[in-house]
Amino acid sequence: MALETLFNTVRERFKHDVHAAHHHVHHRPEVPGDLMFKCPRCRTSFLAEEFEKARKICKNCNYHARLTWQERLFITADRDSFVELDARMVSRNPIDFPGYEQKVCELAAKCKTNEAVVTGECTILGHKAVIGIMDSNFMMASMGSVVGEKITRAFEHATRNNLPIILFTASGGARMQEGIVSLMQMVKTSAAIARHNEGGGLYITVLTDPTTGGVTASFASLGDIIIAEPKALIGFAGRRVIQDTIKQQLPDDFQSAEFNLENGFVDLIVERKRLKRTISRILTMHGFAKEEGGTS
Repeated sequence: MALETLFNTVRERFKHDVHAAHHHVHHRPEVPGDLMFKCPRCRTSFLAEEFEKARKICKNCNYHARLTWQERLFITADRDSFVELDARMVSRNPIDFPGYEQKVCELAAKCKTNEAVVTGECTILGHKAVIGIMDSNFMMASMGSVVGEKITRAFEHATRNNLPIILFTASGGARMQEGIVSLMQMVKTSAAIARHNEGGGLYITVLTDPTTGGVTASFASLGDIIIAEPKALIGFAGRRVIQDTIKQQLPDDFQSAEFNLENGFVDLIVERKRLKRTISRILTMHGFAKEEGGTS
């Protein structure tokens, strides 16, 4: 009898412990998903608030994370100097890709821009210039007909007004939802750059993470001066595709900004906090005067 009592006591305690553990697992405090940021390069975690204050730069490995077009504009253009070009231009659906128009509408609402690139006029430490900013949050900033058209028009505007143009690139390449139409933008943008060059215009490219595919193979590679942010991924095809094609193991830093600098594809690697002043100095060196009352 005593043994049976002991057995029942132990069983009741076990049931209580299991219930308590189950209750603990299902009622543990939830940590908000946006509270922390994990660096995709070194895998170090930081408080998201601290990361934002550091301009989205990893303090451990110096990786420069992706910015929205609004964040990029805020740290580049002088306050209240930006005037947008072609803001109302909207993508159609040239090959009737299922769900494409709805996807574009959803992303336009989320990113607060009608397309993956925002172009306009601004001043940079007093220097008047045309600026273009690609936002990877909008379909990985893939290049469709409107992206190509807006960039082409930005170059034509810069050429007509004898202004330098600065493009911040970030893209997964051509937009598959527009088929051959997206590939045509490579030729169109390159032709506009050639006319800008023939007219004596200055073109500065700033390659940010990631710049790949048809964007790398066209306007991103045609700058008079090519700048890159640290640790940015820059390339055309993916690493695995290249390895499978050439049957060779690629270096660990292959397609990094540093690898591209070492091999002559990039002229400068500039940290985000120094980028605005570096661009301003380049414009000064090329004879572009500051506007009166230019601000920092």
